[in-house]
Amino acid sequence: MRAQARELPKATVPSVLKAARLLDELAASRDPLPLGDLSTRMGLPKSSTLSLCTSLTLSGLLHRYEDGTYHLGTRVVDLAHAYLARTDLTREFDQALASLPGLDAGGAVLAIRDGSEVVYIACRNGGQAIGLTYRIGMRLPVSCTATGKSLISTLDDAAIRALFRGRPLPRLTARSCRTVKSLLADLDAVRRLGYAIDDEETHAGMSCIGVPIHDPDGGPVLAAVAVSTIKGQMSQSRQAETIVALKELAQALQNRLKLLR
Repeated sequence: MRAQARELPKATVPSVLKAARLLDELAASRDPLPLGDLSTRMGLPKSSTLSLCTSLTLSGLLHRYEDGTYHLGTRVVDLAHAYLARTDLTREFDQALASLPGLDAGGAVLAIRDGSEVVYIACRNGGQAIGLTYRIGMRLPVSCTATGKSLISTLDDAAIRALFRGRPLPRLTARSCRTVKSLLADLDAVRRLGYAIDDEETHAGMSCIGVPIHDPDGGPVLAAVAVSTIKGQMSQSRQAETIVALKELAQALQNRLKLLR
């Protein structure tokens, strides 16, 4: 027997529901989608799908690339920030930092990825003057940061190349990754070691260690945590201790982040 269609409230706006469906389709796709594919997936004429895409693009919820494909826009991340700010995730981040030896000094951050950028959703600036002040909502390139390299470490090489679409890598310092080839070499090390290093790539004189927070179901990395210090002030034993503590922090936050997806 065919299931009856769910009766919608009288105040429902069909176009809003269609827009939400379109966002869901793009969220489920790792790659940007052309208008034709979106039209097929939505079961709508191209003209109607184009109207939805144009409206969502103007609002910042979608981004239209030069080749005419679409994916989620930066406004989606801004809305996620607003949601996260109303949860106890930041408090849990602070509590975990305070309870783990090895993370009691230096700047510590929790970040997610938005395209080719990292976005910081929780942070603690340490007492050291590292030259960079973190803030919630701050964005930096994935190719320069320890959190960024951690976040893209589970993507394959083709996906990494597609992420930059032939554009030169952004450079924040003279030590920032210059090419996708050098970035791929860094990512090989991240996959092998389980952590990423930012050696003055974000800010001169600053070193950062980042660790990915993996999806237990095998999906893309959920987020990344990192600690920043003045370069040269961390001994090998201290670095090893910090890496262990960061991995413990990642594990502590993993289940909470999964619930928030």
